[in-house]
Amino acid sequence: MRAVLDVILLALNIYVWILIASAVLSWLVAFNVINTRNQFVSTVWDMLYRVTEPVLRPIRERLPNLGGIDISPIILLLIIYFIQSVIAHYIYPNVY
Repeated sequence: MRAVLDVILLALNIYVWILIASAVLSWLVAFNVINTRNQFVSTVWDMLYRVTEPVLRPIRERLPNLGGIDISPIILLLIIYFIQSVIAHYIYPNVY
């Protein structure tokens, strides 16, 4: 059972890094640092969008309109860190 929890924690850590990469890439695209007409950038952008958008969309729907600021990745990161701490502090020590 600990192996399953380790895999879940690893998957959550990987998803955190994917969220960070998606946020950084969105900033780079918004400030015209990189061009989305480049095929590699477009492919990476599309992959990150497809991985993060199904999780971020319900959070965005529940948040009030904050203008141009999107805090849904921050909310999702807090949720992921909460899940990780619950697993690490309460579930993992009680599993043999």
